[in-house]
Amino acid sequence: MADFVLLDGDTVMFLPAFGAATVVVQPGKLAGSGPATAGGKKVCVDGDEKNVQVAGCQYIAGPYSLPGTGTLSISALAGDQKAQKTKTGGKAVLLKGGNFTAKFKPDPGLAAAKQPPPGPGSPIPDATPEYSGQGNFVTTNTKFSAT
Repeated sequence: MADFVLLDGDTVMFLPAFGAATVVVQPGKLAGSGPATAGGKKVCVDGDEKNVQVAGCQYIAGPYSLPGTGTLSISALAGDQKAQKTKTGGKAVLLKGGNFTAKFKPDPGLAAAKQPPPGPGSPIPDATPEYSGQGNFVTTNTKFSAT
């Protein structure tokens, strides 16, 4: 089934639930690198999603109730987010599709969320290296679709 083609500047929205972590999400932007254009904007192709990084997002996780910060990114596209037939520059064009798999990496050390100490002493930092979640694309394109 045809879906809308993603274009340079389209928005990447992350959902706030990342397993045990709740993230104060911020949107990201796609940068299209395909040689083709639609509506005067470059088309996004397979691999462009790997350049999306949204740093400085606050989070808490389970017992780590003192907020920390980290970075959101896309770890894998859904099967319906890469065109099966439509390519430009030898790469599949990206489609709006459903939800992609996202990852949240807490900043190490002092920037990680912390658990209040059980008694006197220092708070305990979150040692989880990565949390998994989801997100989706919001496109301004309402004309150009592909399969």
